[in-house]
Amino acid sequence: MAFPTAVNSQITDSVTQANVQTLGAAPSIAMGNLFQATSQALSNAAHNATSAQQQTNVTAQAVTTMGVNLLYSVDTASTAVATQKIFA
Repeated sequence: MAFPTAVNSQITDSVTQANVQTLGAAPSIAMGNLFQATSQALSNAAHNATSAQQQTNVTAQAVTTMGVNLLYSVDTASTAVATQKIFA
């Protein structure tokens, strides 16, 4: 007992122990919060990278389809011009 008070010593000991427990747990809780936030950020980054890759693949497929259509239409257009010259 440090000094006499009007409060029961069991109460003061209980409050002291609660404060010590709170201060003792604070660093580990802070690190847990840091790890949780870091893992969330890394998960978001991985998800965004996957989504961007999927969108790039869809765009590449659309461009390839349009390119093939253009190649086929060039042949059709030249045939149409030649046919028109024959019948004209």
